[in-house]
Amino acid sequence: MSDSNVFSDLAEETLNIVISMVSIVPYIVGFVAIIIASQTVWHMVRKSVAVGDSYNSLKTVTFGDESTVVSNKSASIISVLLIFVLWGSFTGSKLLPGFLHMPGPFTGEGEFSYTVDNGAGEVDSANVSLIVHPAGEKVAKPKVESGDGFAANDAIAIQAYRSKLLLWDKNDAAKRKTGASITHVNDQVISKGSPVDVGFAKVAITDKGTLNIVPHKGTQMESIYLPSPEKVWKALVRISDEGYQNVTLGEHLGFSLWRVVVGFLIGALVGIPLGYAMGLSNWFRGWFDPIVEFMRPVPPLALIPLVIIWAGIGEEGKIVLLFLAALWIMAIAARSGVSGVRITKIHAAYSLGASKFQILRHVIIPNSLPEIFTGARVAMGVCWGTVVAAELVAAEKGIGKMIVAAAKFQNTDIVIMGIVLIGLIGFAIDVGIRMLERYLVPWKGKG
Repeated sequence: MSDSNVFSDLAEETLNIVISMVSIVPYIVGFVAIIIASQTVWHMVRKSVAVGDSYNSLKTVTFGDESTVVSNKSASIISVLLIFVLWGSFTGSKLLPGFLHMPGPFTGEGEFSYTVDNGAGEVDSANVSLIVHPAGEKVAKPKVESGDGFAANDAIAIQAYRSKLLLWDKNDAAKRKTGASITHVNDQVISKGSPVDVGFAKVAITDKGTLNIVPHKGTQMESIYLPSPEKVWKALVRISDEGYQNVTLGEHLGFSLWRVVVGFLIGALVGIPLGYAMGLSNWFRGWFDPIVEFMRPVPPLALIPLVIIWAGIGEEGKIVLLFLAALWIMAIAARSGVSGVRITKIHAAYSLGASKFQILRHVIIPNSLPEIFTGARVAMGVCWGTVVAAELVAAEKGIGKMIVAAAKFQNTDIVIMGIVLIGLIGFAIDVGIRMLERYLVPWKGKG
């Protein structure tokens, strides 16, 4: 393939991406509008209710002061509820009242007519009766009379979100092979590339002259792409009781959590001393800095082939991959923590007669701990993201293995359930690290 073709393909793909992004702009704007509206309403409610003065309320300068910016619990609750409302709205969830649902796909019965030219200048019309049914339901075609003339009435059943071809000349006396063709649908001229909207569906002419009927899909998501919250909950209950692929849900989660924790701890035990060495020694900085800066942007997923070759497909390979995912992050965090120690504190310690070990113990380590804890939060998140890929390597148990296996069979409810569980466990770990940080590093942000 020539360079010009490559650039044209890339330009086309870029244009498609831009068009897709533009198509979701109204939804993003709507979401932001809801956030702004809820914030405005909340501020009005707070002003109408007597609220005692707090320390932050007494400050003369608040914008730009990080200490005044705390998580608004009401906003967090509204955000979570809004996400579930939008989820249920776009999936037609029964947990929401009907007026909150986005327009769903057309279901029910419909009818349209088409006009046939038999190729000899004669025309005749026929009706098409169809029924659009939800997925999983088996329905019979509507019963119709064939009618008079060379164009016979047809009937067809279509599943919602799907399309179907109508071989209209199968029942008609006029055949495509003899030059017959459809000229009008509902008295509107129809041609290739110019479909006709019949109210509940779009009817188009294919290259072979058949009719392609596409019922209106609405704005709700099909279950295979995004199941409703109650379907995901039912999947969780079912997998909790029955397991998945002869493995219980607890085993899947337990093995994944064990791999993540072990890989992270080994990465921290190696990465933190390495970061300290790079931050305190020119020799170590010069020796390891190129290696760390080279490996840092390499995604752990790209290392899977090497890990398989080096460590095999057993548990060692998965742990090694997670170890490498955490190692470079923890090393850089420790190095940044050392570099961020104020030189005035070092000078003060030296002036008091402190040794190098005492400076390391009482000055450098305490002041670098906030950066290390931040790196630990990032590394743990990366490890959780990597565990799915790590469990692709011949794993029999693990939440990533469950997600990948479910995706092969298009069990989207199980996939989303696994993603939600990974998110909840990752969030719980992050909260635990933050609580540990507040306990071990109470001096963070205090100079």
